[in-house]
Amino acid sequence: MAKKVGVSEATVSRVLNGKPGVSETTRQSVLSALDVLGYERPTQLRGERARLVGLVLPELQNPIFPAFAEVIGGALAQQGLTPVLCTQTKGGVSEADYVELLLQQQVSGVVFAGGLFAQADAPHDHYRLLAERNIPVVLINASIENLDFPCIACDDAVAVEQSWRHLASLGHERIGLVLGPSDHIPSRRKLAAAREAARAAGAELPEEFVERAMFSLEGGQAAATRLLDRGITGIICASDPLALGAVRAARRRGHRVPHDVSVVGYDDSAFMTCTEPPLTTVRQPIEAMGRAAVDLLCAQIQGTEVPHGELLFEPELVVRGSTAQPAAR
Repeated sequence: MAKKVGVSEATVSRVLNGKPGVSETTRQSVLSALDVLGYERPTQLRGERARLVGLVLPELQNPIFPAFAEVIGGALAQQGLTPVLCTQTKGGVSEADYVELLLQQQVSGVVFAGGLFAQADAPHDHYRLLAERNIPVVLINASIENLDFPCIACDDAVAVEQSWRHLASLGHERIGLVLGPSDHIPSRRKLAAAREAARAAGAELPEEFVERAMFSLEGGQAAATRLLDRGITGIICASDPLALGAVRAARRRGHRVPHDVSVVGYDDSAFMTCTEPPLTTVRQPIEAMGRAAVDLLCAQIQGTEVPHGELLFEPELVVRGSTAQPAAR
């Protein structure tokens, strides 16, 4: 333990026995090391929360989540807090299981960057358990109602408005959507915004122009294939992996992107400039959102009241090579 923290064994002993003569910074470093190494705190110290913060992510395959983890982890470290990364895998540890483990470690707080809180039909009892224990929590992404946690989100409606206007300005009239599941709150917001954009242009968005998919490249490919069969020339996707799947679907059908089909993604995650063609997408301000989440969490840890509402961040359309005027037909 002393080697891990870089102090003497006597200093570690003083901390573990609650003796004076140790700075608060050193004391917290020893306690954090104790938690990280998996040792149980001495009885007299168990009432204190660890300087650990759970960072719960739904996956790491989508580059947006490692990007959030990097920003949030760095901001937590600057505050003297240690992030504990909890990533779900299919058939592996669930969100509820992670919450139970984090509570056992007496974490100071939890940040959820995407997760079941954004799905109306998913189980939410583990969130309510955190609220009952008064654990500071911040959610990143649009949430269901009545969870009563501070929430950081990118404005899904503005993102779709920007994408729709861009495709319409290029001359696209048959614009389709590839969204997440029907109970996914950000996807619901995107759909509502698309319908409003269509009405503003004097039309209605046909139901057959909207496809649902799991958030993966394969899901995007399957959904986009169905849209292409219906004559869609512009596709707005709810994530970059979905958009890459749409590009692949177009190519498999013998279409050129963007000459025959234009595709717009969402997130502007890593390497979207390196795809062929480079992906037009809507950028989430990851740095600002991640730091705001940590600020809200730290304020709660310090006992400050924070608004339990939603902070909406403005997205930015980044035009690259996957969108162009539709070919004459």
